[in-house]
Amino acid sequence: MTRAKDAVGAYGERVAVRKLSETGMRVIERNWRCATGEIDIVAMDGKTLVFCEVKTRRGDGFPPVEAVDRVKVRRLRALAATWLSQHPQVRGPIRFDVVSVVARPSGPPVVEHLRGAF
Repeated sequence: MTRAKDAVGAYGERVAVRKLSETGMRVIERNWRCATGEIDIVAMDGKTLVFCEVKTRRGDGFPPVEAVDRVKVRRLRALAATWLSQHPQVRGPIRFDVVSVVARPSGPPVVEHLRGAF
């Protein structure tokens, strides 16, 4: 990954964390990694554990959420299972969300939070 792409992704994750926090969610982990991949954000929404994928784009290309395809969904579900096995103290209902961030040349980013995206 290039530095520019890393910077855009990090920006999008910061924006997503702020958005989730503003809606009352509590972020409990960011950029959790294991041998098979990464979960961008793990949060609590009340008693619901939320695994959140963040997709960020610059400009007016296709919507970032469209980058979450079947393969990505399958990988995120497997990563969530691994996370749960490593955090047995955290239980309750789970949900998978996607936060889409479009960074604009000027003005605030466009942020869309899709709850229960898959």
